[in-house]
Order: sequence, then C-alpha cells, then structure tokens
Amino acid sequence: MYSVRLWSVRHARGMNAFYRGFEALLMRMHGLFRTLGYERIERPVAAVEKAVKGALFDCRMCGECVLSSTGMSCPMNCPKTLRNGPCGGVRANGNCEVKPEMRCVWVEAYRGGQRIPGGIEAMRQVQFAVDQRLQGRSSWLRVVRERHAEPSPPAAPAPAPAKRGSPKAAP
Repeated sequence: MYSVRLWSVRHARGMNAFYRGFEALLMRMHGLFRTLGYERIERPVAAVEKAVKGALFDCRMCGECVLSSTGMSCPMNCPKTLRNGPCGGVRANGNCEVKPEMRCVWVEAYRGGQRIPGGIEAMRQVQFAVDQRLQGRSSWLRVVRERHAEPSPPAAPAPAPAKRGSPKAAP
C-alpha cells in the first residue's frame, strides 16, 4: 500500500488531471444524484470511493478530501493527522519522527505539489480540522452537493408581535 501511495505522489500531475475530468463528470451527474437521492446513494458511492482511493492513496475516508491541494499525498496518513504542514519532528532524511521508516507525508506532498500546476500555492490554503461527522462518507458526493447548492431564499421577516390591548387591524 505504501509503495502505491508514493507512486501516486510521483504521478501527481496525471492523477490530478484525471481527477479534474472525473470531477467534471460527477458534476454533470448532479441531476441523477438528486433524483436518486444523495442519502440513498451515499453508501454505495462511499464504498467505491473507499476502494479506489484506498488503493491509490491509502485513503482514510475522512469525508473532506484535500488530495488535489496536497500533491496527492493524504495528510490523514500522518500519524499526527496534521493537515497544514509538517510537524517540527521531520528527520533530516525527510522521514517521519513517529514512524521513522515512513517518509513524512508533507515532504511527499511538497514533491507532489511541485508536479501539479498551482500545487504549491494550493498547499498554502489553511485546512480546517476534519469534521468527524463526515468520517466514512463520500467526499465525491459532498463536492457535487456543495457546488450545486442552490442559494437559500432570504429569510422572511418575522411578523411583528401584536401589542396588548390594541385593536385588531382590519384584513
């Protein structure tokens, strides 16, 4: 699994290009997903996503995938699950302080980011802590839902409370 993860980072440009095309396909399927019901298709899509991304990236199915922003190196593979860069314990050889036999995922992320146009700049974006409620859910479906979210209608103003003792207004 580890060697495939490193292969994915070495081929980050092609993997990112493939994902952009795949993402465009998913966006076009929004109508079908909405008709079938996002919640209804969540489990089968998440199972496929887990199989594909698990094999290629050692995916942890956090539900908030940032692979294209981290050079195709999943930050959830960091023993400390750091999402915004390496810890202070990266060894001189680029290996992890917790697992000395493993390359730091952020060293690999930087290498992968160099291969993707705009990849290093994307790594500068702050990633918030993972929402644990999304664990095991499909990030593919989440992206489609978020991009196709219709703006909420403005909230109607609350009716003014009637004053006590005042006569009712005529309809």
